[in-house]
Amino acid sequence: MRQVLIRAIVTPAMCPPQPGNGSLSRSAESKNTSSRARSAASPSATLLEDSSRQLNGLVTEQRQHVTALLDAHLQTVTNCIANGRYDRATGLRLHKLAASLAQTVAWHRFDHGHHAAAGKLWIAGLHSAHATGDPDLGAAMLGDLAYQAAWRKDHTTAADLLRHALTRTEHPAARSLLHLRLARTLAAQGDKQPALRELKAAEHHLGATSGRPLPAWCAWMSQADLAVDSGQALLDLGDTRQAHRLISEGQALLPTSRDKTRGVFLTYQAASHLQLKEPERAAQAAGEALNLSRRIGAPRCEHLVRELLPAFEPYRTADGVPELLALAAA
Repeated sequence: MRQVLIRAIVTPAMCPPQPGNGSLSRSAESKNTSSRARSAASPSATLLEDSSRQLNGLVTEQRQHVTALLDAHLQTVTNCIANGRYDRATGLRLHKLAASLAQTVAWHRFDHGHHAAAGKLWIAGLHSAHATGDPDLGAAMLGDLAYQAAWRKDHTTAADLLRHALTRTEHPAARSLLHLRLARTLAAQGDKQPALRELKAAEHHLGATSGRPLPAWCAWMSQADLAVDSGQALLDLGDTRQAHRLISEGQALLPTSRDKTRGVFLTYQAASHLQLKEPERAAQAAGEALNLSRRIGAPRCEHLVRELLPAFEPYRTADGVPELLALAAA
């Protein structure tokens, strides 16, 4: 069934190639040519937008089964941009869609440890975002590249990318997310006061109002994310009890639809329990995260749990720890 859908999506009829280079229609072209371009490309753009929205709306457990469809959508959109002929409005829609799809596919590659491929996709998304003229969309790609750099312990690069992204973005929710990520990477480096300032900025912007629509790429940003990531930053800074309180509060606020995020948050919770010398609770949280990551196909979350396992060695006889170690070895 999946292969049938892929063939349907990538059929050349969706975006028929036109003579000449794919581009936004030149002002020198005739109105009739522009009209034909709109009639050929606009329905294809609408179909791709609708189907991509449905795929992006799937929860993680379902999205793991449609990776090939997302790849096919992205390839089709990039083919339309390169080989199709369209007016300016349709071109902007195609570039916006290309950026969104590149971001989604990049996260899938990143979650599976394919960092080079993920980085190339985020950079491609950055180019498409630039073509739309949307500074918030460009900041999204920079923010994701920074997240990847921080994950790979390159916090200097992450901080530089986030500071640059903050010079471009305008929406308060987007700024909140970027400040929060910057706080995390500064805390990981032990820069306490700068990290605390970024946490305050993240909280301030999350509560701010804006007359502009909420960017889709950060629509999920919530008080739950602010609480848990603030807690993780404080954990890195050594404020264990306050960190544990915030992480627990954020876990309670997280909606059930965000299972991958829940798995990541559970590993943070396990780490905070370990720092409080509560191995039984840590083992329970880590075991829940491990089971969840395997069920929904989130290897990055499983990797986080495995990074915690050496810290359980002094507690091998504590309740739940032998079971966790056996589960990890299975």
